[in-house]
Amino acid sequence: MEISDIPALNAALNAVATVLILAGVTSIKMGKESLHRFFMGASLIVSALFLIGYVYHKYKVQGVHTPFGGEGFIAYVYYAMLISHIILAASIPVLVLRTAYLGIKDRRALHVKWARFTYPIWLYVSVTGVLVYFFLYVWFQTPSVS
Repeated sequence: MEISDIPALNAALNAVATVLILAGVTSIKMGKESLHRFFMGASLIVSALFLIGYVYHKYKVQGVHTPFGGEGFIAYVYYAMLISHIILAASIPVLVLRTAYLGIKDRRALHVKWARFTYPIWLYVSVTGVLVYFFLYVWFQTPSVS
């Protein structure tokens, strides 16, 4: 695997996390607690793998950011999404770990309270993580200089 493959892998991990989060929420709404635990545990693991891959990639490219190739209105859309993604993503490790801890300790009332706040943020960050990848590497890729 090349360093240039990591962003695609990270986008795939974010997409998988999105599906797992949705499956976890759906399963608890159906009253399937053990299935909920499985899906949310898996989403936590997949998200942790994403974070490791993201930090590793930033380390290997020495923090250099991939330039956005879009112009005009779409650039405003991209940067608004990116800024909200970054701000909310910074809170995800704390929110997810706290919510998971409360669930593991069977502190249901607090777990549910935290989960109602954590869930939409985690879902948004996972979805926008995939979108950031597509904006940068697929839809509006900056032409490389040879």
